Amino acid sequence: FGTLLYEGTPVRLAGQDSRRGTFSQRHSVLVDYRTGEEYLPLNHVDENQGIFRVHDSLLSEFAALGFEYGYSVTNGDALVCWEGQFGDFVNGGQVIVDQFIVAGEDKWDQKSRLVLLLPHGYEGQGPEHSSARLERFLTLAAEDSIQVSQPTTAAQYFHVLRRQIRRPVSKPLILMTPKSLLRNPLARSKTEEFIEGHFKETLDDPQVKEPADVRRILMCSGKVAYELAEQRNQRGAPAAIVRLEQLYPFPEDQLSEIFDRYPSASQVRWVQEEPINMGAWDFVFKNLMGRGQLPDRLELSHAGRAESASPATGSMAIHKQEQEELMEAAFAD
Repeated sequence: FGTLLYEGTPVRLAGQDSRRGTFSQRHSVLVDYRTGEEYLPLNHVDENQGIFRVHDSLLSEFAALGFEYGYSVTNGDALVCWEGQFGDFVNGGQVIVDQFIVAGEDKWDQKSRLVLLLPHGYEGQGPEHSSARLERFLTLAAEDSIQVSQPTTAAQYFHVLRRQIRRPVSKPLILMTPKSLLRNPLARSKTEEFIEGHFKETLDDPQVKEPADVRRILMCSGKVAYELAEQRNQRGAPAAIVRLEQLYPFPEDQLSEIFDRYPSASQVRWVQEEPINMGAWDFVFKNLMGRGQLPDRLELSHAGRAESASPATGSMAIHKQEQEELMEAAFAD
């Protein structure tokens, strides 16, 4: 936000508890408890900066999301974001997603750069605080109507937001945003990654020193990549962890380059935290197998939670058990 404001771009953020941040990660407004006076540090970056507006919206996703979509259409030069307190709550604004955000350009040639910030990830917080319903957005995605991304490092988050306003193409951006990764030191980025880097649709495994030794490629999206890397190192498994940071549009060329890097690999396994009837598995399968993107030498399989009508369990004990079973399935022969 700060770099865009410094360059003169207005930034508007609205959502549920967005001024502080659901996970106390933002603190964008400071309040003098004696006088009630408010101070927004991001409005004091530079004399010629853009205006930063941040609002805690009412708990009607339908109304708030509809307003922000309209605002983004008429203010195309601004970065406009709507944030759910948890990504699960976007289901209250599904009508706006279906009728306007996804289909507005196709129906009316109405362009929008709206960003949806949807905290997503399985942390044992129950069925109403785990899933932003990634599968819904991937089912709706067609004709380059939207972008769907799940950044896993600080620099990736930084660059995907900057790309949204700096690239000439105007498309809504659906971001599965971090929860526990906000405080995971492994998700930190070096200073030069912000200054010189750019958003990468895929992230190859930085820990693999000898690509020829890799026998299995574990593909995933989100925080599960860090858990897989920890397990791989503990087990000494000949596996590479490849992250899809952008799911739609599907990064075919980038994945093809990664597959070529591991000539000895015979398996690709998609790993997800979501139940297998949810998440990105069906979408990934369609793009890799249905469109012939997977080399003949690679066999595709998947690992995920068992099919479920509910996104997640309400029991922390069961959640931990499921997570252990997921890791076992990811590395099973």
